[in-house]
Amino acid sequence: MNMDKRIHLELRNRTPSDVKELVLDNCRSFEGKIGGLTEEFEELEFLSMINVGLTSVANLPKLNKLKKFELSDNRISGGLEVLAEKCPSLTHLNLSGNKIKDLSTIEPLKKLGSLKSLDLFNCEVTNLNDYRENVFKLLPQLTYLDGYDQHNTEAPDSDAEGYVEGLDDDEEEEDAPWCPPAEEEYDEDTPTPAEEEEEEEEEEGEEEDVSGEEEEDEEAYNDGEVEDEDEEEELGEEEKGQKRKREPEDEGEEDD
Repeated sequence: MNMDKRIHLELRNRTPSDVKELVLDNCRSFEGKIGGLTEEFEELEFLSMINVGLTSVANLPKLNKLKKFELSDNRISGGLEVLAEKCPSLTHLNLSGNKIKDLSTIEPLKKLGSLKSLDLFNCEVTNLNDYRENVFKLLPQLTYLDGYDQHNTEAPDSDAEGYVEGLDDDEEEEDAPWCPPAEEEYDEDTPTPAEEEEEEEEEEGEEEDVSGEEEEDEEAYNDGEVEDEDEEEELGEEEKGQKRKREPEDEGEEDD
């Protein structure tokens, strides 16, 4: 994607004067030029142009409020004097992975009175003798060089990551990493799924036992009724037989 198109997508429904952050990493610049970036971005505070093929910052528009400038992994070898004119408010400058070979290349940065942090990782200049000591002497306004101060104390996260002051709270919240919701506290009295299943099975077993007992009681009750009926029938037949026996005797007595 070329730089013009990327800037157009970044703007969306905004105007350049509404933009405080602009990330153009890995876009292609045309013949080393910064296409699409104009002085209309007057409120811009953070600009990242990592690996865009820049050989110079000569075509950079005037950005008076720019505080942090990411230019790592390009092919810049000089011409840094324009930064004092175009970006007078710079506090963080990252030139890691460029073709900076000697101290004279970075000497113009002394005009950036607000410059607090400078990164030159993977530049040939870092191989010079007494590199760190000489850079701090050359640029006395610096607090951190390659993430460490003169006493080798590491910069806090806000400086190492180039915190941009003045951003809206909404923009900071949008950039915040997503965090998973906190886990619910475990309650020992709360039964586990396995325990719940066991309880359900026990309840079903109890219901089956109860229904089985009821069926047995009903059968026993029915059996009792049948036996009682049989006994009554037998008794009825015996009484009938006795009556039959008695009837002839009674007739004989009456004849006498």
